Amino acid sequence: MSSKKRPMQPRFNFMWFWALVIVVIIGFSLFGESEPRPIDGDWNMVDELVEKGYVERIEVKDREIASLYLHPEASELLANSDERFKSVPQSGAQVVYNTGGDVQYFAERIANAEAVAKEANPDAEAVIVKYSRSEKGWGSYIVEFFPWILIILVWVLIMRSLARNAGGGGGGNIMNVGKARAQMNDKNAKERVTFKDVAGLEEAKIEIMEIVDFLKKADKYRALGAKIPKGALLAGPPGTGKTLLAKAVAGEANVPFLSISGSDFVEMFVGVGASRVRDLFEQAKKVAPCIVFIDEIDAIGRARGKNSGFSGNDERENTLNQLLTEMDGFQTNAGVIVLAATNRVDILDKALMRAGRFDRQIEVGLPDVKERKEIFEVHLRKLKLDDKLDREFLAKQTPGFAGADIANVCNEAALIAARHDKSVVTQEDFLAAIDRIVGGLERRNMPMTATERRSTAIHESGHATVMWRLQHCDPVLKVTIIPRGRSLGATWYLPEERVNHNVEHFSHKLAGLVAGRVAEQMLMGVTSTGALNDLERTTKTAYAMVAYYGMSEKVGNVSFYDATGQRDAFTKPFSEHTAEVIDAEVRRVVDEAVALAQEIVAAERENIERMADMLLEKETIFAEDIATILGRAAQQPIEESAEPVVEESVEDNIESKEN
Repeated sequence: MSSKKRPMQPRFNFMWFWALVIVVIIGFSLFGESEPRPIDGDWNMVDELVEKGYVERIEVKDREIASLYLHPEASELLANSDERFKSVPQSGAQVVYNTGGDVQYFAERIANAEAVAKEANPDAEAVIVKYSRSEKGWGSYIVEFFPWILIILVWVLIMRSLARNAGGGGGGNIMNVGKARAQMNDKNAKERVTFKDVAGLEEAKIEIMEIVDFLKKADKYRALGAKIPKGALLAGPPGTGKTLLAKAVAGEANVPFLSISGSDFVEMFVGVGASRVRDLFEQAKKVAPCIVFIDEIDAIGRARGKNSGFSGNDERENTLNQLLTEMDGFQTNAGVIVLAATNRVDILDKALMRAGRFDRQIEVGLPDVKERKEIFEVHLRKLKLDDKLDREFLAKQTPGFAGADIANVCNEAALIAARHDKSVVTQEDFLAAIDRIVGGLERRNMPMTATERRSTAIHESGHATVMWRLQHCDPVLKVTIIPRGRSLGATWYLPEERVNHNVEHFSHKLAGLVAGRVAEQMLMGVTSTGALNDLERTTKTAYAMVAYYGMSEKVGNVSFYDATGQRDAFTKPFSEHTAEVIDAEVRRVVDEAVALAQEIVAAERENIERMADMLLEKETIFAEDIATILGRAAQQPIEESAEPVVEESVEDNIESKEN
């Protein structure tokens, strides 16, 4: 029988109670009613007032504070005749003074003053003297104990903060600061993630599924003498689905799944990280066989010894040492499989990567066109789509996109459709979303002079023409001079998903990159800042050809690429002479690309002018428009299979954007 859960009631916060008490005390002290303040007197003043018969009665509190009450006519007389009594209260105690605590001396002195008053006026009335003790009210007690209350309150707040931030995983107690805050995934949860929700990643799913299958059918593997892998590392670029794949493992496996982030081990207290690692594996042993997933393990798995000169006892290193011991130390953890995810494998410690700890390193790379189509299918389920939407076309428009990028495209397309009051999301909305994500937001109201617009049109027409004429350049999709993001204009092309490039491919690509600058110089006689992004990419590609790929005869078949990322940035792996040769070869490669672009621009001068005029008229032209001017493209007919990559004219005084 299912019962409805009662809604959680908000907990009363005692901070409001203490704040109200403090406000009441302060308000009472500042704005509470107060009686007129009596005049501070001394023995001489008291003797004088008693001798003249002005005093009606005297009240002595706590044997020290004496308050004199004058006759009504006496207080008026003194206020008008004596400067000292100008501000004397007309009611209540008019004069107060300290008796010093000697009641006997006080009584004798008052008696002597009364004797003098009797001599002067035999009919003078005797002064009434009354002794009393004051009782403390609640206000005085609060004022007296307020500092202690404040100290206790601050201490409670500090302890609660420490318990919440440092020991929240152990029930909110400060003594549980060393407890691991791992989350136990429920295999019976309604909204659990399974491999059906993970599109693509077929090779990664096969390897990860083998671990799940071992947990389900351990006897089959043990009969052959096989041992379960102790750990598997999911490595790949951000957004490719590493964490999602781990969630799917939790959904598929019929075993407990403990998940925790690498940053949860890092704490300001010494020894807490190592203590949490021990506690994590203690929890895992109790429910073994099970899977432990550590997300972003590079937070604690960095290579040791990098900063040994700065810290003799690094907390992160202690945490890593404990993790190494738990994964494959003196005591084995039978039935505990560790999954971890990171996008920075190059900085992980070698001891963590060896066999026996992470036996497998599963590459979770960028999806290909088939996998992107599957990812689109997953993210399009919740959208209201046009019936004519081509999923395969969208997959071909987005090479290099990770799963997170595709999810962003789908959401952006829905936002664009809603912004235009559409009832369904169309293919045009997806193309606009891709343009928005790749190129940035349109800036149609950006102020530009006619000369700047003409220069931008010539620049983009030069890109498009040279790329159209060269066989190994990627097919041009469209050209626009609408400012978008940091660019003043853009040439969008469809790069083939090629895994191997030769010298000719690079030469044609470089010619297409420098074609915008060449067209501006040859047709308008100007050299503008619009080629900043083009020149940056040209230089990087040329250096990669010479220094990394061994595509220079003078430098030879050597590569100075550091795949590990461990090389010191301040030292070069080659001599100064070799550096000069590399610089000269890079300049030669770029000059050859410029010469090739100049040759094509000179031959197509009139067509570039016509294309620029069309751009100034339409602002955006497509491959069909370019074909009416330049004819058939030099590339062999290929399927439209890629995301538009942008050749940008960049604004002045900005940082260039990496492609």
